[in-house]
Amino acid sequence: MLVSALAAEPNAEFAVSAAQMKTLGVTLLKLEQPAAIAGIAYAAKVTLPPGQEQMVSAPVAGVVDQLLVGEQQAVKAGQPLLRLNSPQFGEMQLKLLEAASRARLSQQTLQREKALLTEGIIPERRVQEAEAAAQDDAARQRQAEAALRLAGIDAGSIRRIAAGGTVQDGVVVRARAAGVVLGVDIKPGQRVQEADALLRLASLQTLWLDIAMPADRQPATLLKDNKAAAIEIVGRDAVAMPLSVGAMVSDSQTVTLRARVTRGADRLRPGEVVQARVPFAANAAGWALPLQALARQDDQAYVFVRTDKGFIARPVSVASSAGASVQVTGELKPGQEVATASVIALKAAWQGKSGGDK
Repeated sequence: MLVSALAAEPNAEFAVSAAQMKTLGVTLLKLEQPAAIAGIAYAAKVTLPPGQEQMVSAPVAGVVDQLLVGEQQAVKAGQPLLRLNSPQFGEMQLKLLEAASRARLSQQTLQREKALLTEGIIPERRVQEAEAAAQDDAARQRQAEAALRLAGIDAGSIRRIAAGGTVQDGVVVRARAAGVVLGVDIKPGQRVQEADALLRLASLQTLWLDIAMPADRQPATLLKDNKAAAIEIVGRDAVAMPLSVGAMVSDSQTVTLRARVTRGADRLRPGEVVQARVPFAANAAGWALPLQALARQDDQAYVFVRTDKGFIARPVSVASSAGASVQVTGELKPGQEVATASVIALKAAWQGKSGGDK
């Protein structure tokens, strides 16, 4: 039986031999260095921030002549995505040709009228009328150019068309920004109308996590110190930092903690569900121990530290807990050994309830 030498007082030493430890099944954990313990893992959905997803729509009505990219393909800014054959596009180019021709003629007329006014041959009213006509024709040309820019035509091609270049029968739709093709909504030979959806692109450089956390975990406190609030994605070399906490509590009594992925975004995909380990608020360094290593006397927690003769009961404070692990602070040192099993038997010996010999 165990020998109880002293009453149940903090830091009281009581004798336990190696043979008794083996009989009772007492196991020891050697303390190393204080450290913050990992938090609890919650389900998190990978989402795209607003503004990173773009819908590529048909700039003009026409027929899909050729698809130049496929789903999940990475594209660069300005890269061709598809080609449309469009009579409407031909009409737009014709309008620009006509508007540019009239604008050039108006400018020539204006210059001639100004020369005649200088020679005193015509009244000033003729020059004013020529200026107004030149301004109107220039505005029509700018409008025709703007329509072609909306259709995805580059500035160089617009200038060539305005200068009398060859009219094209098809328009090439290009990516406005770099990204990944998330979906293709059309196929070759399909007729589309203006503004019909063609492709969906998204930039995956920045991703968010929507983490469903119990409302009573008070995740808002994580936003106070970003250095202590790094969120790890379980099984991925990726880390996120908290951004905001939802104002509403769901029917399942959870709130949404939103975090921005700061490392490893290339290892995640929008829409997938992962496990995110959320640290505890104010998770300062302490001693990480199994929950069963703690013994409680009234409102105080204790751990049993191995000595040459037996054990000493050391009072500790529980800083945080995560499932079967706790983080404690107290008069503990690296290299000491703490009991992690049969703690109830050690507590009985410490309190003098073993009934053994004195």
